[in-house]
Amino acid sequence: MSKRADFYDAPAHDYLRYWDGRDYENAAEQAAIRRLLHGRRFGHAADVGGGYGRLCVLLQEFADRVTLAEPSSRQLEIAENFLAGHPRIERRQMQADALAFEDGSLDLLTMIRVMHHIPEPSTEFAEIARVLRPGGTAVIEVANLAHARNRVRYLLKGQRIPHLPVDIRSPENRHDEEIAFVNHNPHTVIEQLARCGLRTEGMLSVSNLRSTTLKKVLSHRVHVAAEVACQRVLARTFFGPSAFLLLRKD
Repeated sequence: MSKRADFYDAPAHDYLRYWDGRDYENAAEQAAIRRLLHGRRFGHAADVGGGYGRLCVLLQEFADRVTLAEPSSRQLEIAENFLAGHPRIERRQMQADALAFEDGSLDLLTMIRVMHHIPEPSTEFAEIARVLRPGGTAVIEVANLAHARNRVRYLLKGQRIPHLPVDIRSPENRHDEEIAFVNHNPHTVIEQLARCGLRTEGMLSVSNLRSTTLKKVLSHRVHVAAEVACQRVLARTFFGPSAFLLLRKD
């Protein structure tokens, strides 16, 4: 993740404003995390690549101590205001491939909307395994290459879903100096995690009903309720564009 880790330092990347109009997506992700962590309590939790701290406030429901671990200095500046009412959330600048935590010091780690920037995540997964205590928990979101629409596209071409990550940028927007944008085969990711000692205990399919049309015709409450009802049912098929994995360190 070290390559172009300063991508979100650019003035145009106000990640807080990115979420304007994405209330459904935000609610879908928060519902998934709540379901995966329901009934659990942790000592120290860290949200890796957490931007301005969007999900750190949620993690306070499950952990005594929360750290926002974010590589972008600009996003940490935005976090200073966003988290002003949450003094117990610590903010630290670090990257997913070089986590500045002691070995076995975290009870819970989340990494949401980060994998699409990591074409080859073995270093990041090894770091996650290193900083988690034995029996520790991680929730990792995978930008899902095998979602339902993609499966139809590949089927019509007579092709299988690729095993390796696929760059989703258009050819004219692929420049070596820019940050990566990839989708991953979730089966491959689960195997990579297992090799690092991170065993998948549960999964959810998330943002299954992401649609501009549905946002217009359904109330937010109904839209989110339908999403929540789908998340576990559709998990094994990797239906939606995001797969949330619940992991345990062996």
